Amino acid sequence: MLRYVMLTIISLMMAFPFYWMVMSGFKTNDEIFRFPPTFWPETFLWSNYVDAWHAAPFARYILNSIGVGAAISLLQIINSSMMAYALTHMRFRLKGLFTGVVLLGYMIPSTAVYLPSYLVLSKLQLLDSYTGLILSNCVSVFSIFLIRQAFMQISHELVEAGQLDGASHFRILWTIITPLARSTFAVMVLITFIEQYNNYFWPMLITKSPDLQLVSAGLRSFFVEGGAYGLKWPQIMAASAFTIAPLLILFLFTQKTIMQSVNMSAGVNKN
Repeated sequence: MLRYVMLTIISLMMAFPFYWMVMSGFKTNDEIFRFPPTFWPETFLWSNYVDAWHAAPFARYILNSIGVGAAISLLQIINSSMMAYALTHMRFRLKGLFTGVVLLGYMIPSTAVYLPSYLVLSKLQLLDSYTGLILSNCVSVFSIFLIRQAFMQISHELVEAGQLDGASHFRILWTIITPLARSTFAVMVLITFIEQYNNYFWPMLITKSPDLQLVSAGLRSFFVEGGAYGLKWPQIMAASAFTIAPLLILFLFTQKTIMQSVNMSAGVNKN
């Protein structure tokens, strides 16, 4: 009982900032700063959410973030699974060295490659475009390492059985190995999508058009350039609330798969 009470308290502490953000979107500016604070609005001002939605093209920002995040997640599924399969279930010379080089790339800070990546995109004329936003993030060392760990838990005998039946490496990968690691893929997609949805600095660096702005950059424009910062806190809270709605919906649809992945990993470690 004590364990459940502690978990409940911790859960409420983590959920409280989201509750405060949503409720503050319904309050007046004075009510937000009132002391002692009010945890329930005196009057629900739905107009705050409407005003915030129309104050900036948030629909465009959200669609941009969803589209870019989904495309990057799909591309990372393809290239990460192929790379992980080669590192775990294929035999070739210097395999260990190649694996070490890939994992070494995980130690390099992302900011260290911003300048060369920018120059490459400039040479390819992909700056200020959806293509540049997607292709510059379509490979992730973290995703490769995550899928590699999942593939290492799958018996190599399944690969050998597929080869005896005449299946190619691509068929073995997509019809045998990948379905067995679908929980890990769900976790990878969730992490990748959230990361790209909230990505701020790199998209701001390679895009200038307002039509290409993602949610984070759009919120900044609303806060600073729109004059809302320090003046319209109810609208700021409202805008912040409906921009994270896609992430909450994504988590609701994938939480069962995430828990299955956690339980599967715990069982493997225990065994």
